[in-house]
Amino acid sequence: MAKGKSGRGGARKAAPALRELLRVPGDDRVDLTAYDPAGTPGGPADKASGVAATAALGERLAGLQERLWAAGSAGDRRRILLVLQGMDTSGKGGTVKHVIGQLNPSGCRIKAFKAPTPQELNHPFLWRVVKALPEPGEIGIFDRSQYEDVLAARVRELVPRAQLNRRYGQINRFERTLADDGVTVVKCFLHISYAQQRRRLLERLDNPDKHWKFSPGDIEDRALWPAYQEAYEIALERCSTDAAPWFVVPADRKWYRDWAVSTLLLEHLEALDPRYPEARFDVAECRRRLLAGD
Repeated sequence: MAKGKSGRGGARKAAPALRELLRVPGDDRVDLTAYDPAGTPGGPADKASGVAATAALGERLAGLQERLWAAGSAGDRRRILLVLQGMDTSGKGGTVKHVIGQLNPSGCRIKAFKAPTPQELNHPFLWRVVKALPEPGEIGIFDRSQYEDVLAARVRELVPRAQLNRRYGQINRFERTLADDGVTVVKCFLHISYAQQRRRLLERLDNPDKHWKFSPGDIEDRALWPAYQEAYEIALERCSTDAAPWFVVPADRKWYRDWAVSTLLLEHLEALDPRYPEARFDVAECRRRLLAGD
């Protein structure tokens, strides 16, 4: 974390916002080996302080979420879409549990995207995504997203390469229309290391209570690690835009991952600064009637 000079009469520079530290520039080639999956940029000093800091963010997040939801009930079309992408065990589900779990579920819309169904395959690839978008005032959370159609589709060669390459532009135009309609898109790539993924997969195998979270297909995908890393680099490079930038969140340390996503969400909510709507009725008259009835 950068600090300014602190000599006589000097002033310490304010720490940069986390969304500046973690943002993918969008105009350079992305090389994921340059990002440390175990890093803690801008974060607390250690796990204990990180867990405490994340818990402390909960009240502020919940208060801003309530204001956003209230504003939506009065016609404010703004909402947030949090996109979580990452390799298996990177913590998409854990982030939903520990970050979104602090919010009022009534104001959240969570969608975990699996392999496309036969019905979904009969439609353009963005069709199922549009159906899951948050309503005004809501916070939407995508566990995987439209990016599966340029990640798994690329690695597994599920569509012709020409069609695949067109999808990056389609995604950018789609996200631009979302931004124009009041959707703040927060895209987080949960960056886990190859070694850490192995440890987490072994933990699932060693614990019968976690066998349901394991699939032999996880080993097959792990064998394709270099291809997936390349697919992510291309997606991050081509689809980090001003309308919807990508953020690389180091995910080897779960406590940092949770703190970072919580902080990114908080920074975007604070930038929106939603307000409670003014009453559309005579408050004094309603108060008088209630008191008179007693």
